[in-house]
This record gives sequence, structure tokens and C-alpha cells, in this order.
Amino acid sequence: MTLSRDAAVQVAQVLSEALPYIRRFVGKTLVIKYGGNAMESDELKEGFARDIVLMKAVGINPVVVHGGGPQIGDLLKRLSIESHFIDGMRVTDTATMDVVEMVLGGQVNKSIVNLINQHGGSAIGLTGKDAGLIRAKKLTVTRQTPEMTQPEIIDIGHVGEVTAVNTDLLNMLVQGDFIPVIAPIGVGEGGESYNINADLVAGKVAEALKAEKLMLLTNIAGLMDKQGNVLTGLTTEQVDGLIADGTIYGGMLPKIRCALEAVQAGVTSSHIIDGRVPNAVLLEIFTDSGVGTLISNSKPR
Repeated sequence: MTLSRDAAVQVAQVLSEALPYIRRFVGKTLVIKYGGNAMESDELKEGFARDIVLMKAVGINPVVVHGGGPQIGDLLKRLSIESHFIDGMRVTDTATMDVVEMVLGGQVNKSIVNLINQHGGSAIGLTGKDAGLIRAKKLTVTRQTPEMTQPEIIDIGHVGEVTAVNTDLLNMLVQGDFIPVIAPIGVGEGGESYNINADLVAGKVAEALKAEKLMLLTNIAGLMDKQGNVLTGLTTEQVDGLIADGTIYGGMLPKIRCALEAVQAGVTSSHIIDGRVPNAVLLEIFTDSGVGTLISNSKPR
């Protein structure tokens, strides 16, 4: 297909704008948490796979961590296993953990790997149990109300938190030109499995790899102020202020804290990206405007 003059000029402008970003990020590692709406639409899934393959082709090293909550919920429903949530976390008994491993480590992981490979990449699917990739321990949840003399400890089963990441394995794969695709399942000291929030796994992987960027795909336009405007170019101090004054609250808090902790631990920048936008990852990395909220230790120039 022959492009019109105007379309050709637009393509040239896009490539010209992308070039300095490509140069800046060649050889750098970017950790991308993939989930939400971006995993549900065929158009968005295809676009995400192309984005990842293009990043690798120009010398950037993407590492993908994926979620899969809706898919887990669907299979649990079909198996007549009831779902319960406490503070947004799925209570994971032994039967539920079996389903989590089947869905995340099998169905979802392999579909992402296959999609990336179909678009010319070399993706390899992993769970945290492969070579002890994601070491974990049981997450302790407590609840305190004014009338309680001491906090109540709530058992939510096989839900974990990351204690260590096997960076040797990831570095070996990246250096071999493979694209790691990680399901957020951790392994305990006794070999037990843990269901871990994908944002938290992505954050800890980014910290361990000393990544250039942590990118969290979401179902919203980004972090918004009280007037509904998307905020970007934020420092960690500004984010702390937005949490303190109540601008950031509720379900957005865990995601923002994950992004904030990654930057405070040495990741150059964290991004909260609107996964509903086609090619959102490339737009955030390779354009001046981006499509989400950027958090770093210093204000961008």
C-alpha cells in the first residue's frame, strides 16, 4: 500500500520523535506489568505483542509480568468454587491455588508467550517456581478497629509476598535475546505455592534487575488530581503529598505505592499507563506526551 504524502510525513515525524528515546533506552531493561483491559481485546493484545517485539528489535530488553484475575474468576465459577476477597486480595485456599496455578502458569502465560512469538519474538514463559525465580512467604493481613484491643490476624491462605528474585535466570534469558514472561506465582521455603499480586511482583522484579522503567498497565488514564486531570512528571515527594492530602486513595493506593517503592529502590522511573489505548507501551516510551503518569526521583526536564 502506497502512503499519501501527508501520511508519509506523519510517519517520518513519528520515527524522528522516537529516535532519541530509542538511543536513550538501548540496552536498558524495562519491566512491564500486563493486565486488565489490555488482555481482553484482540486488537489491544495484538498491539501489546507487537510493542514488545519492536522494543526487543531496537535493543531494549522487555520483561513482562502478567495478571489474570478475571480468567481465574471465570474458571472458579465454572468449577463452582466460590471467590472471596479481603482488602482486594483473593482468599486462596488449596483448591483455589490449584486453579490459580493452572490459569496463570498455563492458560494465560502460554497465550501471551504464543502471541509474542507469533509476532516474531522469542518469548519464554515462567512462573516464580522455575529455578526459584520468585521466592515468597505467606502474606500476613491484620485488621484493627477502634474497639479492638489488639489487631486481628486474618488468614487469606496461599497469598504471598516476594522475598527474593533470581536475577541470574532473568539476566541469562535477556542476554540470550529471549523475552521473559512471568506468571505471579511465588515459591516458599518448603516448595509451597503462593498467589502474589502481579503489580507487586513486577515492582520487585524491576527493583532486583535495577530496571530503567517499571510500567504498570491499568484500566484508567493514569493518576488524576481532584479535578480529574491526569498528573505526570511527578517526584516521589509529590506522590507522598498526594497520598497525604487524599488525592490518591482506595484501590489506586497499592498500585501507586508499588510504583513509588520501585523508584525509591533505584528504578529510574515508574509509569501508570492506560492499557485501553492501542500501543500504549510504545506511546509512553517513544513519544514526548506519553499516555499515563510518570513518577521519578527528580522532575523531568
